[in-house]
Amino acid sequence: MTDTPESLSETARIARDLIRFDTSNWGNGVANSETEAAHYVGDFLESLGLTVEYIDAAPGRTSVVTRVAGANPDLPALVVHGHLDVVPVDPAAWSVDPFAGEIRDGMLWGRGAVDMKNMDAMILTALADILRAGNKPNRELVVVFFSDEENGGQYGSHHLVTHRPDVFAGATEAISEVGGYSISLGDKRAYMIQAGEKALMWMTLTAHGDAAHGSRVIPNNAVTKLAEAVVKLGRTEWPVSLTNTTTALVEQLADVLGMDRNANPRDIVAASGLAAGFLMPSLSTTSNPTQLNAGYKQNVIPDTASAVIDVRPLPGTEDEVLEQIRAIIGPDIEIDMQVRDIGLENPMDTPIVEAMKRTLSAADPGAVMLPYLLSGGTDNKALALLGITGYGFAPLRLPADLDFPGMFHGVDERVPLDALDFGHRVLTDFLRTY
Repeated sequence: MTDTPESLSETARIARDLIRFDTSNWGNGVANSETEAAHYVGDFLESLGLTVEYIDAAPGRTSVVTRVAGANPDLPALVVHGHLDVVPVDPAAWSVDPFAGEIRDGMLWGRGAVDMKNMDAMILTALADILRAGNKPNRELVVVFFSDEENGGQYGSHHLVTHRPDVFAGATEAISEVGGYSISLGDKRAYMIQAGEKALMWMTLTAHGDAAHGSRVIPNNAVTKLAEAVVKLGRTEWPVSLTNTTTALVEQLADVLGMDRNANPRDIVAASGLAAGFLMPSLSTTSNPTQLNAGYKQNVIPDTASAVIDVRPLPGTEDEVLEQIRAIIGPDIEIDMQVRDIGLENPMDTPIVEAMKRTLSAADPGAVMLPYLLSGGTDNKALALLGITGYGFAPLRLPADLDFPGMFHGVDERVPLDALDFGHRVLTDFLRTY
């Protein structure tokens, strides 16, 4: 079933429109411009009577910022942020045009429907609900839509934090993506409150060898040396190491699932069903090869070969993990760190988390609230450098059979229309009252 545009809520229409801006970001400064999408967002904010500022970290790499006065100016400001870029896509693998913003079977399809143009739209319509009614959020808001999040924020959040920290003056906390969505645990629904995220290390491994004709016997073959190192690292089984957040997650999951709290944490997480794919990597470091590059002709043995590895250490373990990686791959492989960023772990017993739980419980009585550590990363990493404590809170009530976490950077990204409207209502309540 295809929904008509007239039947869509404002949140769904905005999310659809944002998906239609192809803001693909390949990393390393190669990206489609976010400027047009930023001006779409800015125009909407200006229609609410707000003053916006556009900040370009490089030509076409535009972030948009506004401030919203709060009813209680004595309270610290809250940063509410999204990002406008998306990861690239192979259209041939999709069942729909990934940038058409198609509405099908009660869902919005397209790149960004999950990560994170859905939340961008929810932020905009939550602000609209409050301001159009002549009201104010409880505290001052710093609302930012960043460019370049999918590249670690070099041309987005990190640029603003470094060059325009004044944008965030007076703010002590932040909310953004990848938290507040629901999972199904048997007959119970649980919402994941993201209290932190793993660290980030994107590194290039390079092997050197002897260049020669492809018919020669060359023991010092760069491709072979690199392949051996990549296989060793890619097949490394990093041990479970629980943080405060994942300890609480495992214990509470065990309680909900009727399991022994002392069981193997991986067994407990595995029992969570579709959510396990996103929760399992929060229990340990991960190191995944993602790109390979070597050679330029079939009959030429190259003198160099390289691979990109996406490493996600647990917060605070970055140096230790790097030394372990050096030991795994051996001394002949060079490591070039492309991007390195911090991990975060924030307390759960705070007023902001209580406000998240309260608004979710009001919208979905009887649901369970669980803490979790994001295996990926967000722009909260950059804000942490200014002492701003960031949480993931993009509330969505989802059907039990939808593998929502699996669609982050995946194929046929989609979000239910009623989940968008649920999130808009919860986020409005949260901003009005926190």
